[in-house]
Amino acid sequence: MNTDLNGRAAHRAEITARAEAQMAAMGVDAAFIEQLVETFYGHIRQHPDLGPVFEGRLAGRWPDHMVKMKAFWSSVAFKTGAYGGKPVMAHQNVDGMAEHLFLQWLQLFSDTLVEIGASEEAHGWFMASAERIAKSLVLSLFYNPAFDDPRMRNPS
Repeated sequence: MNTDLNGRAAHRAEITARAEAQMAAMGVDAAFIEQLVETFYGHIRQHPDLGPVFEGRLAGRWPDHMVKMKAFWSSVAFKTGAYGGKPVMAHQNVDGMAEHLFLQWLQLFSDTLVEIGASEEAHGWFMASAERIAKSLVLSLFYNPAFDDPRMRNPS
C-alpha cells in the first residue's frame, strides 16, 4: 500500500513538473495567473451584460472568489490538483445566467490575454482550456438530452 501511495505521489509530481515546464516555456508563472485573474475579473465587473450576473452572485464575496479563481487557474495550468471546487454547482441557479453569456465571457477572456501580453502559445492554450470549460458548463446547465428526441421536437 505504501509503495502504491509513493508511486502515485511521484507520478503526480512528474505531471506537475511537466506542466510547470510547459507553462514556463509559454511565459506563464504564478504572477501571470494572478495578473490574468485580476485583470479579467476587473473587466467582468465593468461589463454591461456579465457584470450584473457576477455581482448578483458575488456581492460582498469578491475577495474569496478571486482567491478561488487564482487557485482554479493555477490548478488547470500547473496540474496541481489544488482546486477542489464544484464549478457546475457554483453556476447553477444564478440569476441572469444565460447560454449566450458564455460567448461574451470567452471573448472577454481572449481580450484580457491579449491585453496582458500573453504569448501566442499561452493565448492558445488558455483559450482552448476556457473553451472546454465553457462548453462543459453550457452542456451541464442548459442541455437537455430529451430535446434530441425527435418526438419531443415534433409532438403528434
